[in-house]
Amino acid sequence: MVMNYKKWMMATLAGGLSVTSLVACSSNGKPAASSVTPASTPSAAVSTATTGPKSELKSLQIWQKDDYNTYPVAKYLEQKTGYKVQYDMLPQDKPQDKLNILIASGEPYDAITTLGSTDFKALYSDYAKKGALLELGPLIDKFGPNIKAVIDPDALEAAKVDGKLYAIPTKSIPNVNASLYIRQDWLEKVNMNAPTTLDELTAVLKAFKEKDPGGNGDKNIPLTVKGEIAFIDNIAGAFGMPNFWNNVNGKMTPRILDPAYTDYVNYVTGLFKQGLLDKEYAANKDATSKEKFTSGKAGMILLNWSDVPTISDALTKNIPTAKASYIPALKGKDGKAGLAASKGFDRLTYIPKASKHPEDAIKWMNAKLEKETFINMTIGEENKHYTLKDGTYTPIQPIFTEERNAANNFLTGSDDKNYPIYWQARVRKDMRLFEAWSFMNKKEPANTKVEDPLGFAPYLPEFSKSFQQLNTLVGDYTMKLVFGAEQLNGLDAFIAKFKSSGGETSYKEVNDWYAAAKK
Repeated sequence: MVMNYKKWMMATLAGGLSVTSLVACSSNGKPAASSVTPASTPSAAVSTATTGPKSELKSLQIWQKDDYNTYPVAKYLEQKTGYKVQYDMLPQDKPQDKLNILIASGEPYDAITTLGSTDFKALYSDYAKKGALLELGPLIDKFGPNIKAVIDPDALEAAKVDGKLYAIPTKSIPNVNASLYIRQDWLEKVNMNAPTTLDELTAVLKAFKEKDPGGNGDKNIPLTVKGEIAFIDNIAGAFGMPNFWNNVNGKMTPRILDPAYTDYVNYVTGLFKQGLLDKEYAANKDATSKEKFTSGKAGMILLNWSDVPTISDALTKNIPTAKASYIPALKGKDGKAGLAASKGFDRLTYIPKASKHPEDAIKWMNAKLEKETFINMTIGEENKHYTLKDGTYTPIQPIFTEERNAANNFLTGSDDKNYPIYWQARVRKDMRLFEAWSFMNKKEPANTKVEDPLGFAPYLPEFSKSFQQLNTLVGDYTMKLVFGAEQLNGLDAFIAKFKSSGGETSYKEVNDWYAAAKK
């Protein structure tokens, strides 16, 4: 095109068009296509060093409370990579709106890092399709041996848009995050062990209600959950539905269409009718259910492992003799068990067409993935920020928290084999935290951890458009069934509503992708 790219983008913005209407025209030119073939080791023939002064880069990051430019990691990376970087942040409130403006106005950032959530994946896909981003394959082939060597090839493949790579993905660590947390001392008082099956769970909750281990008379609450949770982690897994979508006979199936849905509803409804599930469940805020547990009123709670130290401190303060722990993954009548685990992108980093230094941006990201540089960036220097013994990284406080607590916000791709091991130093800041995480992620049998099967799905327009609305629709309906405001004889009518509200098109789109991905 004849028109200058930046002026054209500004004109487009001024004309009131959304970013989705942008058509690219780059003053940088467009490199040739590449498949970004994974490499087993960095190529010795490709040097990441540059001769002479290096370009000063401009990077846009996600919001954090501290200034990136004064954080110790920024200084360390400048020393190790040789690149001085000016870091800006997206706002905490409505970051997507600000990002749209910056992309449309052609702000010359050399790297933009966003979250990898569905809304940001949608923006990334849109920018790529409309030509606002550089294709990275040729640049990585030439300047990114570390990128090809250490980033999971499946993640690189999943980050492609129409077969081409426009972003460096930083994978989420596949953690199980939530399960059922129980008063161990209550179990001892009723002379029972932690439940391992649904039948045993029911028996334990009945004992908590009838034998008064909490000393609350008829006011004991066997199980409390915050009201926005229609599908209770661990219980849902025992019905083969640990995630929102699950593999049912080779098809990706949302819970509402899963044959096990009615069994799950009947089980949880039974708990509620017997007074084993908090009667105020629907109205509970997160803080409300936690207060019921820490004050000694409730014997079990659905809890994220990251909350364990806070909950433990509050519980012990109120009841010094109290003990609590997670229960194992529960087995259903057919032996099914499952704990939902995250999968997907924690971050996406791309280079806009307006970048003045795209080659240097890739060289910088590649240099950050040198083994020594990467480990120091993420958890610091051995015997200063952490100790290493028998393969275990343990943080040294308070310097670890002071100088590496926000290090994950500097990631632009990760060493996907080693980072999950380095990362465990973060949960060893408090051994209660580590023990809680470890129970669900290391001690449980491997087959009980079920990663989100759609975690590496590309941006799917129909699915993404209706995902939140459909989840809310199904969640509200499920809660009404539990409380008796709806009856299961109306399920067929609700499923028809679900399908007409985007569920049918989502199902087809998801399964078209899934069938192709399996080939």
